Amino acid sequence: MATTFSRLALRLTSVAAALLFCAAAAAPAAEPQKPNVLLIITDDQGYGDFSLHGNPHLKTPHVDKLAGESVRFERFYVNAFCAPTRAALLTGRYPLRCGVWGVTHNKEAMRPDEVTLAEAFRAAGYRTGCFGKWHNGEQFPYTPTGQGFDEFFGFHNGHINNYFDAKLLRGSTPEPTRGYITDALAGEALRFIEPHRNRERPFFCYVAFNAPHSPFQVPDRDFDKFKAKGLADNVAAFYGMCENVDENVGRMLLALDTWDLARDTIVVFMTDNGGTAGASVYNAGMRGGKGTVHEGGCRVPLFIHWPKKLEPRVVTRIAAHIDLYPTLLDLCGVTPPKGPPLDGVNLRPLLEGRDSNWPERTLFVHHPTSDSNRYPGAVRTERYRLVREPRGRAARAGDDAATAWQLYDMQSDPGETKDLAAEHRDVVEKLSRSYEEWFDDVARTGRRRFPLPVGHAEENPVTLFAPQAYFSGLRFAAGPGYAHDYLTGWTDAKSKLWFEIDVSQAGQYEVELRYGCPAADAGSQIRVAAGDAAIETKVTAAEAPAIARAHREAEGHKRYVNREWGTLKTGRLRLAAGPDRLTIEALSMPGKQVMDFKEIVLRKVD
Repeated sequence: MATTFSRLALRLTSVAAALLFCAAAAAPAAEPQKPNVLLIITDDQGYGDFSLHGNPHLKTPHVDKLAGESVRFERFYVNAFCAPTRAALLTGRYPLRCGVWGVTHNKEAMRPDEVTLAEAFRAAGYRTGCFGKWHNGEQFPYTPTGQGFDEFFGFHNGHINNYFDAKLLRGSTPEPTRGYITDALAGEALRFIEPHRNRERPFFCYVAFNAPHSPFQVPDRDFDKFKAKGLADNVAAFYGMCENVDENVGRMLLALDTWDLARDTIVVFMTDNGGTAGASVYNAGMRGGKGTVHEGGCRVPLFIHWPKKLEPRVVTRIAAHIDLYPTLLDLCGVTPPKGPPLDGVNLRPLLEGRDSNWPERTLFVHHPTSDSNRYPGAVRTERYRLVREPRGRAARAGDDAATAWQLYDMQSDPGETKDLAAEHRDVVEKLSRSYEEWFDDVARTGRRRFPLPVGHAEENPVTLFAPQAYFSGLRFAAGPGYAHDYLTGWTDAKSKLWFEIDVSQAGQYEVELRYGCPAADAGSQIRVAAGDAAIETKVTAAEAPAIARAHREAEGHKRYVNREWGTLKTGRLRLAAGPDRLTIEALSMPGKQVMDFKEIVLRKVD
């Protein structure tokens, strides 16, 4: 495999495009009244996955240089998983308040009435664009275009199975890309910010790279470099993905310089949770990685660069994802729109070196495992980390599975090697009480899976995916049912699946299924029903073979399976407005199984 751009070509492409646009301009661009904002977030890249932080294996020169020219936060905290961090970042509120309590099954969807950075900037006259991974809802209005973004190019769910020539969404319309996905996303972001497109309005550009999240797919050049060092396949691919991301960060920064936009653009760089594949190799001395509420699961880089107003410095005070919403709006002179109260605080005094009167803060994190668990959870102060985590390897429903509170002095023991809970019971009592009070507050609206929106003109047709379904007698092919998984094991005709939906417009809807069924098992009679309306049809053969992918390690071939799904047109179903249940069940099963189910597509036709 060869990536679309070499390191040199990435730079030359940006320079050539910049010179072309600058030459076409008859006059210099007028200075915008408000600064632009370029917010870059990477996926599953931990604090230790940068050469800046001492990683001995990889080189991230562009990010390192950005850090050296920025206000650099050394104690910046997020959630231990992707979707909750993104919700907090976009709203300035803890994710449980936003309705986000998971990463799949629609638990990652953020309430549409939350006020996002995109909505705040758009109301202030900004152009708003989102490029890459969204992961806060898959159907409008939970999507980027429903949450304040004028433009979107990327994907809605938690990951994508194919990093080469991927099919992405422009708005809600699928569109093929060419080359490696990180290169393609950076290219779309550059297209959005190029100065000839709009000289009168500032931009808010949210670039959410999905790398280096698994599956571990990366061009040969980037993989071979690290495999030659004797690293495991997954680590070699992961580090190669990190370096490819760094190239593309450099590509965007070079474009800002060349287009004379750097001085008036606030660049924010961060990641969404602790490390994954690289954490066992180098983790900057921290304990834990993605999914844990220890330091290594929640501490990530934050660099804020604005040459016009901010001098480079290192900030050691604790800060969090919830702080970026109020901070960026203040830096840009944007009055926050009316909305729910914020949890975050404005970091401007720290950015400007005015920290002498900065108050002590207490930050919290909850790692959602069920609709009732209070733990795993952690409290972070300037000195201490209080942790309550699962016993064993995985969290389980029921808080009786959690350990007792553990207390670590992060100033004297940053690796969390000595539990001080028995020695400082007063600190444990104080901080654990603050956690319980905090949790009661942020979780008071409850945790539930929102019904799936159907019938919005902004997304017609709308697709409902297998991981969003409820079911009995079936199972997910790859375990927990993350993005792109499908339902299988339909070997009992009494099994069924259903979706809780909310129909915005009553009317006739064409219904199609994406599915697989071997010829030997074809012929099951199924019913698709909602309310008093139903369609009955026969399942025809659809072999749905697997599509070969460029996975770098064996696990990818098991977990990240794409298939050439068949399409079954079942007919038209009249849906009433309001909440309903859309059910798919078998009436007969002549073979060994009914089908493997991938998704259902609803298109309003009247």
